[in-house]
Amino acid sequence: MNPLRRQILLGLVLSPSAALCKSVGAQTQVMGRYRSVAPSADGIGKIYMGREIAGVMGWQGAAWLEREEREKEERGDLLLRELRLHAGMNVADIGSGTGYYARRIAPLIGAGIVYAVDVQPEMIALLAEGAKKAGLGNIKPVLGSATDVKLVNGSIDLALMVDVYHELEFPYEVMQSVVRALKPGGKVALVEYRAEDSRVPIKRLHKMSEAQVRKEVEQHELVHERTAGALPWQHVLIFRKS
Repeated sequence: MNPLRRQILLGLVLSPSAALCKSVGAQTQVMGRYRSVAPSADGIGKIYMGREIAGVMGWQGAAWLEREEREKEERGDLLLRELRLHAGMNVADIGSGTGYYARRIAPLIGAGIVYAVDVQPEMIALLAEGAKKAGLGNIKPVLGSATDVKLVNGSIDLALMVDVYHELEFPYEVMQSVVRALKPGGKVALVEYRAEDSRVPIKRLHKMSEAQVRKEVEQHELVHERTAGALPWQHVLIFRKS
């Protein structure tokens, strides 16, 4: 059965007129943000603000996230410096994967918490195992959904997304949930491979320009604070909750 029709029918059963209007209205709003096309080789056939959303790397590719070359290619040490972490911060690592960055952030925030969010249960299991082996008790795995990071409102100081945003199936809805989770004045750091640089050896749909990131993110209650260009291949765009 068509998902929309199924939701409408459920609404009719639960509350004949009110539920129907609510279900149809919400679905129309969400569907109106996105446009379907024939998917490209690396995309999902879904257009958002002129950009085809890239396909997600499955948990089967987890070893790539822990590759030895990653530090040299991405210079995670420089990224951590740009985040300006301090003791007591609560940080959400959105799309945490195996917890590569969560494990590096955890010792830098003392009694603060790293919420390691991912939508794949298999990744959650891997990152939980990695945190346990490293003895990092302040990493809390969180199973999010395609539309919601599942964090308590006003609970985090910083949300980090490393090479994740371009793969979000519902970018608008996810960013809305991130904004809700931020404390007043909290920040979002988006790290994306630079689309402006043809020398960056990454597939086209897995790169984003600074202009495209800002166009999408500044729809929300977020103000662009700065863009750091210290990393070899990636932008670091910092936004603040207004």
